[in-house]
Parts: sequence; C-alpha cells; structure tokens
Amino acid sequence: MSAHVIADDAEALAVARSLADGFRAGAGARDSERRLPRAELERLSASGLLAVTVPAEHGGADVDATTLAEIFRLLASADGSLAQIPQSHFVYVNVIRRQGTEEQRKFFFAELLAGRRFGNAQSEAGTRHVQDIRTRLTPRPDGSFLLTGVKHYSTGALFADWIPVLARADHDDLHVAYVPRDAPGVTVVDDWDGMGQRTTASGTVHLTDVPVPADRVLPHHLTFRGPQLHGAVAQLLHAAIDVGIADGALAEAAEFVRTKSRPWFESGVDTAAEDPLVIQRFGELAVGTRASRALLREAARTVEEARADLTDDSAAEASIAVAAAKAHAARTAVEVADALFELAGTRSALNSLNLHRHWRDARTHTLHDPARWKIQHIGRYVLSGTRPPRHGLL
Repeated sequence: MSAHVIADDAEALAVARSLADGFRAGAGARDSERRLPRAELERLSASGLLAVTVPAEHGGADVDATTLAEIFRLLASADGSLAQIPQSHFVYVNVIRRQGTEEQRKFFFAELLAGRRFGNAQSEAGTRHVQDIRTRLTPRPDGSFLLTGVKHYSTGALFADWIPVLARADHDDLHVAYVPRDAPGVTVVDDWDGMGQRTTASGTVHLTDVPVPADRVLPHHLTFRGPQLHGAVAQLLHAAIDVGIADGALAEAAEFVRTKSRPWFESGVDTAAEDPLVIQRFGELAVGTRASRALLREAARTVEEARADLTDDSAAEASIAVAAAKAHAARTAVEVADALFELAGTRSALNSLNLHRHWRDARTHTLHDPARWKIQHIGRYVLSGTRPPRHGLL
C-alpha cells in the first residue's frame, strides 16, 4: 500500500474538503442500502489524511488540534458514518505518540505514512460499566503475550490493517495491544445493527489466544498517571462529528425547502423559503450550529495550548472546553436533524428520500457517552475549581 504524504495543515484541510465533496453524493444510498464504504476508505487512506498527526520528525504533517477537528467536521457534514470510522484511528495514534518507544514510533508511523488504518477493539458488553475491561494479555515465557477477549462496538475494526485492543495485563493495568487484522485467533464479525451510523460496521471482535509480540504492546495505564490530553482529543473528534452531522442536516434541509417544499397556504407567500416562520426557525438553527462550530474551535485551541504547556491546570481547561463543545454539539445535532422534518414538511418523511439518516446518525452517535456527566464536571469546575477526572471519555 502507498499513500500521498500531506505536507501541512493547509493541504490537509484542502484534501478533507475535496474528499467530503466526493463522499457527500453517495452518503444517502450507502446508508439506505447499508453499503459499507470500502472504496471510500481506500480513497481516505491513499489521500494521506490518516497520517496527518504523525510527528514532523517522522515525516508527518503533525497538524494541530484545530485542523484535526475541522477535518472531522468536514467529513461528518458529508457522511456521519464515514467520519466516525477513523476516530479511533487517531486516538490510538496518540497512544503511540505518548507511550510508544522510539522503535515502536518508528515502525507504526511508517505504517501510517504508507496508508495503513487502525481500527478499534475497546468496549465490552455485559460488564459492570464501560471502564470494566476484562480482555486479558497473558504473559508467555518468551516475553510475548496471548490475548483473549470479546469486544463490541468495534468501529473501524472490519476495515483495519491494525486493531488496537484495550486489555489488562499484570496487576490489572490497562495496555493497548496492536494486532494485525489477519492475525491468528482474530475474528471480526459485521453484526452492527444500529438504527444510525449504519455503515460504521461497529461490530464484534473475537480474540482467542492471539499471539502478540512484546513490542506490539503499549502501557496505556501510564497515560492517566499525570496530566493528559488523551480523553480531550478523543472527545474533540466526537464533538466534531456531531457538529458536522448538524451542518449536513441543516444544509440539506435548506436545499429541500428552497427546491421542493410548498408554502403553507396561510403564509401568503409564493415559496416555502419566503415563509417568515420558516425563516425564523432556520435562523434559530443557524445560531445553534454556529455556536457549536465556535465551541469546537475554542476547544481545539485550548487543547493545542495545553499541549504546548501540559500541566494539571491546562489539561483540566482542555477537558472542560471539550466537554462544553461536546455537550452543545450533541444537543444541537439532534435538534437540527429533527427540525429538518418540521421545516421541510410531510414529503421529507418519505423513506425513499432517506433524510431521516441525519436524525438517526445524530441520535446514535450522541449516545457514545452521556453529555449529562460532562455538564456535571463543568459545573463542579465552575463552582469549586474541581478538576475533571483523568480518563479517556473526558
């Protein structure tokens, strides 16, 4: 596999805009037919966009957080499912940046620059809560490991070259094992049946005595023993997806009202787009989406500032800024995708038009982690200065 190597932030954004324009046209059909975006992901890999956070000393563009968030917003405005697939990819690139040895960085960054994709095998079903990870790395006499467990909601795994697996090793410490998609004992099942984000293929990964060399395992637990941005960056990308879904829904609603909707007979106007009540509602929704974009940019800027001077205080500021952006974006995405029907009228509910994919995508993606807990952490921070906890969901 070979891929273009993107030089800088400006080129990364130009590539993302071009890809989003190309992905937008087929998004509705892919969703309605549940046609997995294999060809689109190949284009994404070949474009070099998946390697834009590789450090400059290893040949990458090392784009800033603002650029990375905007890349995801652009992709999600075209296709929310497609945009979610590489979210975990960038999260686990960050794990390598922070916890990888120099040899591990050299190897995996070369893989990324060649267009290789990371998936995700993180969450488990039937456990006490999302942090109750039971997948195990069992040490072997030669220093390698055997990996065993079952993972659910494994977005990206079906399309991956490497599957980062969250597992516990000695002393129950969390590690990440980077496992080839075709490794012995790895089975990826496309059993995702969500009402939205239908083409993410967020199915199940079965791991049965998977052999893992020692140099493919990273000590993820160390990430949370000091100030960290792992959770903030992961959540920033989720927020960007929600903002993009809202932007895409609003744009499609406006186009539908301009070209297909009829005015209500009491309005006294010739077109639906001239109805003052419709205009008012579009204005309200536009304020919401603009606010979400502004909060996303502010969160990304705060993450970048914390990266330049990482302390407990700067990490807390970043987490709170991202939490605010995510909470607002989640609410706005669902509201805008729902209002599409209110504004576009009865015809917009036709299944054949598949405009409901925006609401289904927004409602499904915003369930990833509850905004109500983000609001709790924001409130405590404002009232008492309590820093948010260190974990990967904040």
